Amino acid sequence: MSYSVGQVSQFAGVTVRTLHHYDEIGLLSPSGRSHAGHRRYDDADLDRLQQILFYRELGFALDEVAALLDDPEADPQEHLRRQHQLLTARIAELQKMAEAVEHAMEAKKMGINLTPEEKFEVFGDKDPDQYAQETEERWGTTDAYAESQRRAASYTKEDWLRMKQEQEDWGRRLSAVMDSGAPADGEAAMDLAEEARQQICRFYYECSHEFHTCLAEMYVADERFRQYYEEIKPGMAQYLHDAIFANGVRNV
Repeated sequence: MSYSVGQVSQFAGVTVRTLHHYDEIGLLSPSGRSHAGHRRYDDADLDRLQQILFYRELGFALDEVAALLDDPEADPQEHLRRQHQLLTARIAELQKMAEAVEHAMEAKKMGINLTPEEKFEVFGDKDPDQYAQETEERWGTTDAYAESQRRAASYTKEDWLRMKQEQEDWGRRLSAVMDSGAPADGEAAMDLAEEARQQICRFYYECSHEFHTCLAEMYVADERFRQYYEEIKPGMAQYLHDAIFANGVRNV
């Protein structure tokens, strides 16, 4: 049995244009053609498409996907195990706490002992207490919230300014990598994604690579976080998301 490009598009949730592109670059060429020359996909093609979409979801570049699927010495079972680990961890962490903990981190809103004047000096016109009630109501019983609260309560104005400067320097360097045309799954971008993860560990709470991919989802899914990174540089939210996913794969 074979399927048209339109049917496959509906099955897989991808556009017809994407399927055409995969065919053009040799990543997924349909096994047959109709009498009129239209693409026809069989079950083996659908299996390959499923693998492609798994790898893409986990941040692999198209050329990497092609190399993995076409390398006769590659172990597809091992890659599937890695995919399963990353996806399972992401789902579990997203369900528990990603949104609120990230809100807490970015807004600097937990236990900040600053005067109004000092808050303005550190955060400008951004209110560090904006989401405090929302976060505490939803996630106040989690270990990560408690750890972030404990650390933040001990920080002085100088500590916040130092962290702000470090994060701003990181943002400038990521902007420079983007300007250079380097891909999000390249070494330079992945190294900065790793640096961002380590900042979270040092400033707020222990952040695993798996949990970092959960946070990456928030950068593109939540308009508040997307805006935060887009204000640094247009396109940064998606670029950072992809770099974090690639770094997660690199560190499996």
